[in-house]
Amino acid sequence: MKNMLSEPDRNPLRPNVPMTLAATSLGFAVVQLDGSILNVALSQIGISLGTDINDLQWTVDAYFVAFAVLLLSAGSLSDRWGARRAFVSGFIVFSLASLASGLAPNVAVLIAARTVQGAGAALLVPCSLALLNGVCRDDAGLRARAVGLWTAAGGVGIAAGPILGGLLIAFFGWRSIFLINLPIGVVGIWLTLRFLNQPVSARARSLDLTGQTLIALTLLGLVGAIIETGSSGWRSTIVLSSIMLAVAAGTGFIVVEKRVSEPAIPTDLFRSMNVSMTMLAGFTVNAVMFGVSFAFAFYFQRTLFYSTIETGIAFLPFALMVTAANVVGGRCVARFGLRFPMVVGLIVAAVGCALSLGIDRDTTYVAILPGQLLIRLGIGLVVPALTTGILAAVPSVRSGIASGALNTVRQTGGAVGVAVFGALMATDMVEGMRIALLIGGLLLLVTTIISVISAQVSQESTKWSARFVREFRSIPSSVRRRRPEVRRAR
Repeated sequence: MKNMLSEPDRNPLRPNVPMTLAATSLGFAVVQLDGSILNVALSQIGISLGTDINDLQWTVDAYFVAFAVLLLSAGSLSDRWGARRAFVSGFIVFSLASLASGLAPNVAVLIAARTVQGAGAALLVPCSLALLNGVCRDDAGLRARAVGLWTAAGGVGIAAGPILGGLLIAFFGWRSIFLINLPIGVVGIWLTLRFLNQPVSARARSLDLTGQTLIALTLLGLVGAIIETGSSGWRSTIVLSSIMLAVAAGTGFIVVEKRVSEPAIPTDLFRSMNVSMTMLAGFTVNAVMFGVSFAFAFYFQRTLFYSTIETGIAFLPFALMVTAANVVGGRCVARFGLRFPMVVGLIVAAVGCALSLGIDRDTTYVAILPGQLLIRLGIGLVVPALTTGILAAVPSVRSGIASGALNTVRQTGGAVGVAVFGALMATDMVEGMRIALLIGGLLLLVTTIISVISAQVSQESTKWSARFVREFRSIPSSVRRRRPEVRRAR
C-alpha cells in the first residue's frame, strides 16, 4: 500500500491522461448507474417494504438533496485536501452507504442510507472533474474531448443500469442493485491510488458550515413541500411548515453569504453571464431528465404492467441515446463552441416533451419511443457544454468549487423534478404525467430563449470592449504619456 500511495508522486510532471480518465469516468459512471438502477427497482422496493409513492420519492430525493447540498463543501474539500484524496474518500463513503442500503430493514433506514450515499456521490463528481481538468492543463481541445468521454461514461452507467437492474432484481432481489456498487468502488479506489497524482491546492478554502446548513434546510423545505403536496394538499400543516422553513432558511442563507469571507457559493462566480446561463440550463435539463425517468419507471410497471426485466429493456434505448448524444455533444463543443449544442439540445428536448403529451393508459411503447428518445438526445447534447463551459469560465485553481456549484444546481434540479412529477402523479398517474411533461417542455423553451438572448448580449459586450481597446490603442503613445503630465501641471 505504501508503494501504491507514493508511486504517483515520483513523476508529478508526467500526467497520466488515460488512467485519470478511466478512474474519474468510473466514479461518475457508478453515480449514474445507481440512479438508473433505482428507477427500475422502485416498484419492487415499494412492495417489499410496504411503502407508497411519497416514501419512494423520499428514497430518490434524499440522495439528490444530500448530493446537491454537500457538493458545495465537496468542491471546497477538493481544493483543500487535494482532489485525489477527496476522490478516494468519496468512493469509500459511497460504497459503505451502498452496503447499508442493500441491508436496510425498512424504508426509514433505506432513506438514511441513501442520504449518506448522496454524500459520497457529492465527493466523487466534482473531484473527478477537478482531477480531469488538472491533467488536461491548458489544452482546451483535450479538455473538451476528455469531458465528452467522461460524460459518455456516465451515459454508459445510465445505459447499463436498467438491464443490469432488471436482471439483478429478477435473480437476486432489489437489494442487489446497491451491493453491485461494492466491487466497482474497490476498482475505483485501486485505480486512483495506483495511477493518479494531484497535489493539494496551494490555498485552502474554509468551510462555510452555517451557509451549508441553511442551504440544506432550504432544499429540504422546498422538496418536502412539493412531495407532500401530492398526497396532503398544499394547505396541509406539513406543506405550509415546509414552505416556511424553505423561505426562512433561504433568506438566512442570502444574508449569511453576503457577510462571510469565503461563502459556500461565491457570488462572484455568477458575474459571468456564461456561468449564470450554464447554471440555469443545468437545473432545467436535470429537472426534466430525472422527473421523466421517475415517472416512466412507474408508468411501465404499474400502467403497462411490465416486469423488472421488461422495464429495463424499455429504458435501454433511452440510455443508449444519452450515451451517444454525450459523445456527439463533446465533439460539437470542441468544434462549434458552447452555445450551439446547448441551444440545439434544449430545443430538441422540448420537442420530445411536446411529442409525449398525448400519452394515456392505452399508449403503446412504440408510440412513446420517439418523444422519449428526443428528450434524451437533447439533454445528452447539452451536458458536455455545461461541464466544459463551467471549467473554461474559471481559473484552474477554482475548478473544484465551480464544478461543485454547477452540480449542486443540477442535482437540485433533479430533486425538484422528481418531487414535481411525483406530486402530480399522486392522484392520477397519467394526467399528472401529461401536466408535468407540459411544464418541462415550457421550462426548456424558456431556458432556450434566455440562452439566446444572453449570447447576443455577451457578443455585443465583447464587441464594444474590443472596439474600446482598438480606439485606445489608436491614440498616439505620446498623447497617452502626456496626459498625466498635464494633470500634474494643473
